[in-house]
Amino acid sequence: MGNDGGSIPDRRDLVKNKPKAEQADKANQTRARWFFCALSKRPLQEPIVSCALGKLYNKDAIIEHLLDKTVYGDAGKICGHIRSLKDIKVLKLTLRSPPPPPDSSADVAKFVCPLTFKEMNGGQPFVYILTCGCVFSQSGLRTVLGPSPPNGNAAAEESPADKDDQLEVCPQCATKFSRSSDIFMINPPLEEEERMYVAMELRRSREPAKKSKKRKAGADAVADEVATKKKKGSLEDHSPSPAPGLNPKISAASRSLAQSLAAEEAKRKAGMSDAVKSLYRGKNDAPRKETFMTMGTFTRYA
Repeated sequence: MGNDGGSIPDRRDLVKNKPKAEQADKANQTRARWFFCALSKRPLQEPIVSCALGKLYNKDAIIEHLLDKTVYGDAGKICGHIRSLKDIKVLKLTLRSPPPPPDSSADVAKFVCPLTFKEMNGGQPFVYILTCGCVFSQSGLRTVLGPSPPNGNAAAEESPADKDDQLEVCPQCATKFSRSSDIFMINPPLEEEERMYVAMELRRSREPAKKSKKRKAGADAVADEVATKKKKGSLEDHSPSPAPGLNPKISAASRSLAQSLAAEEAKRKAGMSDAVKSLYRGKNDAPRKETFMTMGTFTRYA
């Protein structure tokens, strides 16, 4: 039938199936999320920070991003929700004892839970407390704090005034925190990350609008200056400024000096000749009959 020595081709030989899509290795994805910075893709090194979505970053990488948004090309997708250093929290991590050797494999976790000593390698969920930054395994913190109250999250969202009744104490540093709103999961699954994003947007919508302190200060300064000018003008209109008084000693000295100068001038004129006196003429003296040749000049001839 096949005209090739008796071989019969079947469907597998004639129809080629569509190749399967390549699937990412889950182990490599987990290793990348727990051992490398989500922004710079460099190994995590203290100080390590986390955002409201539970991602792990090197703090120096976040600072570089905030100073220049073009340093990392995909920063908008990874950490576009980070506006400033106020949107991140420095984590207080517990090193494993003894620490791993420097030449050890990169899969060896450097940090552990201080309560259960479980390794922070992605095998079990970890959380951090927003108020202090301490990191625990979720099961260890839940064991220490006990079972959560029923509908704790709903009660916290509906009645913020009752948050003081739900305050807990951090088992590591004794800092108070709210069990319903201050515990964030590190590297959460996709569904939990979406819920954390919605909660972040809700918190930001409740923040008060920022006012420009610089503009307000300038407006206040202008208003104060205008008020000062008006007050000064009203005072000048209603109360005339008094004439400055003269010191009697200074007035007496001025009069004596004027008298002495007048006496010297009279003495000097008395010793002048008629020719010299003719050069000096007072304002009240009769004008002299002179020609244009002799006007204003001195001659030795009478």
